[in-house]
Amino acid sequence: MSHRATPKVELHLHLEGAAPPRLIADMAKERGINLNGVFAEDGSYAYRDFWHFLEVYEAATSVLTSPEDYQRLTRAVLAESAAQGVIYTEAFLSPDFCGGRDVGAWKEYLHAIREAAEAAERQDGITMRGIVTCIRHFGPDKARETARCAAETMGDFLTGFGIAGDEKSGQARDFDYAFDMAREAGLRLTAHAGEWRGPKGIVATLDHLKPERLGHGVRAIEDPELVDRIAAEGIVLEVCPGSNVTLGVYPDWQRHPVQLLREAGVKVTVSTDDPPFFHTTMTREFDMLADTFGWEDADFLDLNRTAMNAAFCDETTRAAKLKILEGAA
Repeated sequence: MSHRATPKVELHLHLEGAAPPRLIADMAKERGINLNGVFAEDGSYAYRDFWHFLEVYEAATSVLTSPEDYQRLTRAVLAESAAQGVIYTEAFLSPDFCGGRDVGAWKEYLHAIREAAEAAERQDGITMRGIVTCIRHFGPDKARETARCAAETMGDFLTGFGIAGDEKSGQARDFDYAFDMAREAGLRLTAHAGEWRGPKGIVATLDHLKPERLGHGVRAIEDPELVDRIAAEGIVLEVCPGSNVTLGVYPDWQRHPVQLLREAGVKVTVSTDDPPFFHTTMTREFDMLADTFGWEDADFLDLNRTAMNAAFCDETTRAAKLKILEGAA
């Protein structure tokens, strides 16, 4: 049975990484940009492994050069999410790609993204909030500039701050300053960890950056004490099973630890990460969870409740979306 009609909450979505390949190809053609090597013969994104994926991701992103481009991108991404039953989503936004971390330019991009999000809410009923994300492999100095962009534009739409990119680049403590700046500004915090580095990387992230959510976090399963800590501290995991399997973090869905983490009392949510890159959708994630682990309607309601309660949004929005979830149960 397809779960396409099931209302869904998604907390881990990279805006550029959710760009439909056709949109990027069309933009490249319009501008005469050569994207050789970015697409496979069937028109999907082509890459060999995670590190090549980062290169392809940045190449595809290179066609997005103006606030208008990001408005077009946001509208396309949210239309696809809404078609998959998503009623609330949080998208990672990178000032690195939106104005080169210049606060003035970033504000123009953010305004365009927000306009598209508001149009999507009016038309499709999907609500979006933004999480500014620094890029780990760009280094701590650029992360500070990104945090400054976030701090100066936080509000009811831009509500969070995080870190993504190559997890093997640098140490968590290198980004203390950026996270402290974001925290002091009142932004809610998340951080990618526990995807390509094991439990020690997660511990360092929790100790130094002190996020309330972890992007991925799945390799905590290799350390039972860490699993207990995450459960006890109420750290929420933004788990992306389809992404993990496609990139080879786990060989197949059957050996993905999402079920074990949930059984251990960890607060688990499920997202798509970069859906067209990983040939997935929120519907497919839900369908695979049902097929692989036998999850039923009550499990998906619990999953969505957990996500909505962990969302970086105002209480009015949270209550309205929870009411939709409960009404559909």
